[in-house]
Amino acid sequence: MYVMVIFMDRDMRRNLDLAALRALAAIAEFGSVTRAAQVLNLTQSAISMQIKRLEESLGQPLLDRVGRGVALNGAGEQLLSHARRMLAINDEAVAQLTDASHEGEIALHVPYDIVYPHIPRVLRHFAGLFPRMKVQLVASNTHQALRALAEGQADLVLTTETGCGPGGESLACLPLIWIGAPGGQAWRQRPLRLAQGRFCAFRTGLVAALDRARVAWETAVESESDRTLEAAVSSDMAVHALLEGTEPPNAERIAHGGTLPELGSFLINLYLSPKALASGPGAAVQVLADLLRGAWSAPPRAATAPVYPVTAEAG
Repeated sequence: MYVMVIFMDRDMRRNLDLAALRALAAIAEFGSVTRAAQVLNLTQSAISMQIKRLEESLGQPLLDRVGRGVALNGAGEQLLSHARRMLAINDEAVAQLTDASHEGEIALHVPYDIVYPHIPRVLRHFAGLFPRMKVQLVASNTHQALRALAEGQADLVLTTETGCGPGGESLACLPLIWIGAPGGQAWRQRPLRLAQGRFCAFRTGLVAALDRARVAWETAVESESDRTLEAAVSSDMAVHALLEGTEPPNAERIAHGGTLPELGSFLINLYLSPKALASGPGAAVQVLADLLRGAWSAPPRAATAPVYPVTAEAG
């Protein structure tokens, strides 16, 4: 038989009572147990007992008698600085978990092709800050997202555009790149076989660039589903174009050495609904907007190639 004995440092088992720390802070502010009791809606004896237990826990007195009142001694002053920080964190956590302004639903519309890599991390961070706030993530295209914003169905909208509309702000400027299967050869074939989104913002400019470069092409796959397009690319059936940094894990940037034309750049823009900002969840909307700004915090990159117009149904 083996007997395991665990030795625990006595100090590791001590937990400071937040209620007692609040009583200590109130005494420090008002210089009186009576006044502290009134402010905290407790009896004087309750306040005195809290302070006594706190002193016993720490093994030293925290208060000195000064005339009719009391004042914190050296140990009490030292503890007070920690107490105020602990109480502030406690109150902030309680406010976020119980305040009505931290409840509700936010509608975030994002184009399919920029959901990754940033949006999952942003939403995970936001959920930690606002656990009672629900985010409805709608993956669509830029045209649909802006229409939802205009109709009051979206609180925040991300878009991929060549310009920025009224009320929007540009978070980044990213080059459009050719992608294909890792080690694939589809990009060498002529006619060049394309996997194209039916309402993709990049489609018109991509085709125009190929025509100007006199590169013969044909549509191998056309779909509204990003999964379908990814499958076509990863199987080396076709090539596709995405914004730099948004490539799926089963595809890679094509090192074509100038064989394929450059495709220009697009802006990632953020739009906020004024109505949402003025409503109950307005503070949470601002926080979510700040997290989105932070996700694309690198300075916008200048376009190194011509920028092409967006179709009516943007991606």
